[in-house]
Amino acid sequence: MSLLPRTTSVKPGEKFDVIIVGLGPAAYGAALYSARYMLKTLVIGETPGGQLTEAGIVDDYLGLIEIQASDMIKVFNKHIEKYEVPVLLDIVEKIENRGDEFVVKTKRKGEFKADSVILGIGVKRRKLGVPGEQEFAGRGISYCSVCDAPLFKNRVVAVIGGGDSALEGAEILSSYSTKVYLIHRRDTFKAQPIYVETVKKKPNVEFVLNSVVKEIKGDKVVKQVVVENLKTGEIKELNVNGVFIEIGFDPPTDFAKSNGIETDTNGYIKVDEWMRTSVPGVFAAGDCTSAWLGFRQVITAVAQGAVAATSAYRYVTEKKGKK
Repeated sequence: MSLLPRTTSVKPGEKFDVIIVGLGPAAYGAALYSARYMLKTLVIGETPGGQLTEAGIVDDYLGLIEIQASDMIKVFNKHIEKYEVPVLLDIVEKIENRGDEFVVKTKRKGEFKADSVILGIGVKRRKLGVPGEQEFAGRGISYCSVCDAPLFKNRVVAVIGGGDSALEGAEILSSYSTKVYLIHRRDTFKAQPIYVETVKKKPNVEFVLNSVVKEIKGDKVVKQVVVENLKTGEIKELNVNGVFIEIGFDPPTDFAKSNGIETDTNGYIKVDEWMRTSVPGVFAAGDCTSAWLGFRQVITAVAQGAVAATSAYRYVTEKKGKK
């Protein structure tokens, strides 16, 4: 099975019942259910798997036990290939609402038409941008404490950040790991005070404050994190088996606003319980949405994709019934 989906030739200007924008778990979930609803479906995305490509072992998706993220993407590809869902590896630049249909404009392949659109465009995790981060991604570096904490049982780890996700991650990891370093560039936190107080009571959590990570080192896996104290200039190495980078996300605010789609105060695409956006006929699923903020998982993204496809099916069916 290939990490890349099997692309199918489609013609610019071709009309679909639904166009799914994105290639992460939410988009795969939407593609599967759209195809099962027998909607004429097109998927347009840039990176198969989305943020899943940054993961190592995934062990929180029911039925797939300790699967490598790359193998999970292959399984997702295989499933939508069964239904012959066409996939374009491209970037969507604009979605034009013409009232009776949507025109989805891509960077390279031209324009495509649809009665409905599902956005599964995810978010961008903020990176540290330090040496070793890219090299050890999935080999000791994680961007999701909730996802990967059980993989670091009886290990020493570092959590980087000062917001809710970092403090929540440190708390969860403290139940699995023998030692947790919480590294934060300030001595105050953006996280809710209750999270801070809870973590401070954990005997195996050590706060490393007013400090930044300069480098992540190792061989085949992470071994050390190099930390600089911003007040004293002191440089020290902490021996760790894992580094959890929890410094936030950049939601697709600009994309949403440029296409007339309402966002919440945090910049995420606002959806209701059926994944409907502020624009009739446009649905959204996964990390890009306002749904279930603070709990981002592959299984929830896939579920939201399925719900979005169900809503798209109802919308398209009703639309065709009126013609």
